[in-house]
Amino acid sequence: MKILNEVIDNIKIIEIHGNLETRVSSISLNSKNIEPRSVFVALEGNIIDGHVFIDEVIEKGATAIVYEHGPIEFKNGITYIKVADTHSAAGIMAGNFYGNPSRKLKLVGITGTNGKTTTATLLHQLFRDLGHKVGMIGTIVNKINDESYEAVRTTPDPINLNRLLAEMVDHGCEYCFMEVSSHSVCEKRIEGLSFFGGIFTNLTLDHLDYHKTLENYCDAKKRFFDMLPVSGFAIANIDDDKGEYMLSHTKAQKYTLSLKKDADFNQRFESKLIGEFNAYNILGVYAVAVLLLYGDKPARLDSHSGGDKVKEAIKNLEAVSGRFQSIKSEDEVTGIVDYAHTPDALENVLKTINEIKSLNKVISVIGCGGDRDKTKRPIMARIGYEMSDFLIITSDNPRGELPEDILNDMQKGLPAESENKTEIIIDRHVAIARACSIAQKGDYILIAGKGHEKYQEVKGLKTYFDDMEELEKYLL
Repeated sequence: MKILNEVIDNIKIIEIHGNLETRVSSISLNSKNIEPRSVFVALEGNIIDGHVFIDEVIEKGATAIVYEHGPIEFKNGITYIKVADTHSAAGIMAGNFYGNPSRKLKLVGITGTNGKTTTATLLHQLFRDLGHKVGMIGTIVNKINDESYEAVRTTPDPINLNRLLAEMVDHGCEYCFMEVSSHSVCEKRIEGLSFFGGIFTNLTLDHLDYHKTLENYCDAKKRFFDMLPVSGFAIANIDDDKGEYMLSHTKAQKYTLSLKKDADFNQRFESKLIGEFNAYNILGVYAVAVLLLYGDKPARLDSHSGGDKVKEAIKNLEAVSGRFQSIKSEDEVTGIVDYAHTPDALENVLKTINEIKSLNKVISVIGCGGDRDKTKRPIMARIGYEMSDFLIITSDNPRGELPEDILNDMQKGLPAESENKTEIIIDRHVAIARACSIAQKGDYILIAGKGHEKYQEVKGLKTYFDDMEELEKYLL
């Protein structure tokens, strides 16, 4: 139990009706999760306005309401707190309720279109290998040391986020590596968190269904760096067009990384991971590690034993599940599963395969998710067609859309003569089986889009589906 007055510390309050000394048992953003003596924060969303549930949560036992607009009918025994922004208030209140755990460990945010999950996972793996207690918040799983917990979304809501960080503190974690999505910045899920540093991987076409324009998407990423403190660090990949822009207004110490230009970090490494995209990921991991562990200027790291220690540990890092994950058949057909679901990610993966395939063929199976950014559909189909010897277009989580409509959108990116090396197969099981049946000795099969996901979502129903299991069924 917490005193309400402590929970609302540092939020922007407009007016108060009721007792601030009342004790509260929890904070809730969802009317379904109310328990006796909860404080309910009414969030106005794109679809549902939490203010309509105020009477309902009071009946369920809530004793305090944080709201943004009215009209409000004040009831005896209930404390009402009007604030300028309930989204912002929710993050700050969650931090207060759980003892501001982000201030008790070194929290590093990873943002960008591609590479967030790989960078966060490799950092967690690296720091565990180096003997540190560390947490991770990501798209695939959340981790506290070696324990894994299912991740519902890339960046959790502020209540679950602070609860998870508090558990990390309780388990002795020194560091936490956290994927920061553009959605979480816009929706202020990270409000009130104390970041020790941040890294920008890249920015390419994605999420325009939410942000509407690439400029809005870019600025959402940039706002994360703008909020970093003077005492923190900000690292950006300056081979990306938006790298320098990300750092332009940050108060944190600025660092750059590059494979092609003079930068603070452009070291070479030995690694089990392949592909240029992984070279960027590894370089980012190295930059974060040396700044966290040694706090040294990069120019001095060539002669710093700490930098060598990190490089040595990087040699042992393993590929992340669903990120260029591969198997090979007795006929030496290589099957690759990758989460590539943006044009840039798909191009990078296919570029890597084409660099290693010699004279063999590349057979690609790709799809695009439903109820998501439609502008990338024809672009991804065109990339798959141009960079593969044979292309199969199929379903990838149609969600609320008809699979046929999604595939029609994708086909708009194909040339008129595409029939000679393209097939349209709606059923993903059948599409993967078909790719395996036409592959010959030494060929490469890419199954792109779902990666680590273990389900297929159609009309709100999720059924079990694992791309790697499907490949293994037909190849091994």
